[in-house]
Amino acid sequence: MKDKRSILITGCSTGIGYAAAHILRDRGWQVFPTCRKPEDADRLRSEGFDAFHLDYCDAESIQSAVESVLEVTGGHLDALFNNGAYGLPGAVEDLPTDALRRQFETNFFGWHELTRLVIPVMRKQGHGRIVQCSSILGLVAMDYRGAYNATKFALEGYTDTLRLELHGSGIQVSLIEPGPIQSEFSKTAVKMFFKEIGEDAKNASHFRESYNRRLTMLAKGGTTKFKLQPDAVVKKLTHAIEAPKAKARYYVTTPTYIMTFLRRILPTSLVDVILRSSAKSEE
Repeated sequence: MKDKRSILITGCSTGIGYAAAHILRDRGWQVFPTCRKPEDADRLRSEGFDAFHLDYCDAESIQSAVESVLEVTGGHLDALFNNGAYGLPGAVEDLPTDALRRQFETNFFGWHELTRLVIPVMRKQGHGRIVQCSSILGLVAMDYRGAYNATKFALEGYTDTLRLELHGSGIQVSLIEPGPIQSEFSKTAVKMFFKEIGEDAKNASHFRESYNRRLTMLAKGGTTKFKLQPDAVVKKLTHAIEAPKAKARYYVTTPTYIMTFLRRILPTSLVDVILRSSAKSEE
């Protein structure tokens, strides 16, 4: 099926990845969705996809997924959408170092491992698109999101470097930076808080009162202000992989546009005031 444009997408069990798989298939793409849990990949196969298990924390699964995709396409891949990630809420001083390492393994190091496997394929064929799903939290930091902020700030620098290094190769590199999107992200974050930080640490923390308010909000799906459906992200992804010249950055949701503008024109102290006020409004 070399006449069909092909894309490998991670994190497709729900949310942005799931929407992207369906929308791009409808646009004529040969879509290879991947999921961290094998049972989610099975579900996507039942929906007619060539879906594969890929866990960013498991190098063997990353290698196997890429090999499986290339076997189907005959060694060809037009696009990669790195999307799978999770959030770990909690104040930095309450964050176990091993938990931060695990956050980076899923949200950053696994992306690097997958990207390195794909680049030689795209170099050989002389073209390709690499699209990274970052976040507004890769542009501005918000409190109680230190682990996630750190991974997305790292991703921003990594991707900017990759774009510079791949200039002239035919491979175009883009970042998508969404704000709040309707998904299971917030509810998963609550589970990760109790897994990595725990009830005892929460109760003993200087921030325990704020935790109680914020975890309740996250359990309900997070803030609904400015929240868009996943297809808003997929619209930008579509441009990044189909336009003759992809943009370096794509902003999604009103908060991303606003905070990007304010960060350019205001001193850091005033941006901090706005971010603190925004955080309080969420509680």
